[in-house]
Amino acid sequence: MRNCIIASTSTLHGGGYLDYLMADLKLHFAGCQSILFIPFARPSGITHDEYTLKVAQAFAKIDIEVRGIHEFENPKKVIQDAKGIFTGGGNTFLLVSQLYKFDLMHLLSETVKKGTPYLGTSAGSNICGLSMQTTNDMPIIYPPSFQTLGIVPFNLNPHYLDPIEGSTHMGETRETRIKEFHAFNAIPVLGLREGSWLEVKGDVVALKGDLKARLFLQNQEPVELESGSDLSSLK
Repeated sequence: MRNCIIASTSTLHGGGYLDYLMADLKLHFAGCQSILFIPFARPSGITHDEYTLKVAQAFAKIDIEVRGIHEFENPKKVIQDAKGIFTGGGNTFLLVSQLYKFDLMHLLSETVKKGTPYLGTSAGSNICGLSMQTTNDMPIIYPPSFQTLGIVPFNLNPHYLDPIEGSTHMGETRETRIKEFHAFNAIPVLGLREGSWLEVKGDVVALKGDLKARLFLQNQEPVELESGSDLSSLK
């Protein structure tokens, strides 16, 4: 039975790390004295220890201990034994390459699908889809596969940004990039705006947060989904 929070971001403008989610995380990880953190995405190139400390300081607010997966000699066993798991944001290419390097992708997928409470933010949310091909990140390292956890049967684009009216920026918008993906792939893509997340409970997938999400389907016009929408049938 899946039990996940799949969030667009860890931090909202003007807030502290995970602050906007903390009340929900207290419920989500209820009964967990400790959780396992996967710091492989390394935002801004910070070390695993630095990243884990940042997360530990945040979870200390709800009296939950955090240990980084890099601290253990047997990462497979620690995933299997974890009471809760959090994969943080950063670079999705690096995160995916590390999960494959240590042969953890399939095990992590199976563990989460069996019901271990999971939190993903940004890159840690990207990997909850069928593939990482709709990430926003630079390909700083080459993973052996783009296939990811498949916790939800579609792809995600965290940090989704709408085109800015009147902007003179000549680069591609997020919508343009997703259309490029759909020129070769039929997988639905959900654009998650900052402050939005998916709550996955068993067979139910619901959009949470104050903002709408933008759903992209191949050869169709994008659709705006209201907060509270049920995405359980999306595939």
